[in-house]
Amino acid sequence: MENKKYKIGYTQGTYDLFHMGHLNLIKHAKEQCDYLIVGINSDNLVKQYKNKKANIPENDRAKIVEALKYVNKVIIVDTLDKKNILNLIHFDVIFIGDDWKGNERWKNTEEELGKVGVPVIYLPHTNGISTSRIIQKIKDEN
Repeated sequence: MENKKYKIGYTQGTYDLFHMGHLNLIKHAKEQCDYLIVGINSDNLVKQYKNKKANIPENDRAKIVEALKYVNKVIIVDTLDKKNILNLIHFDVIFIGDDWKGNERWKNTEEELGKVGVPVIYLPHTNGISTSRIIQKIKDEN
């Protein structure tokens, strides 16, 4: 295994209607760490914070992400609080799309994780694609 900048990386998302933006984020995260853990937002968590139901059940979304060659481990998570997740599993760095940069929740996450030496790395967002856009396109075509 080649030595990368970080040993254990973490990223988290819903990964509903898996698309190229999801793949790019995971691939770019893995390029910077030896071992990548991906948190899948549980169905309950999606309902709580997005106020909608995921199209694909959590266990299926986990299996899809787990099948990617870039992913070493998948966990289903019930919280957006990355400090809580860090207490459950160890990671050296967290990755998120740069479309979240400046978001209040992520500013707080940067501060909290910074206190324990875990950087937040913002990776390039894949323009022109999102789960919301895919859903809208399907609705428009019907």
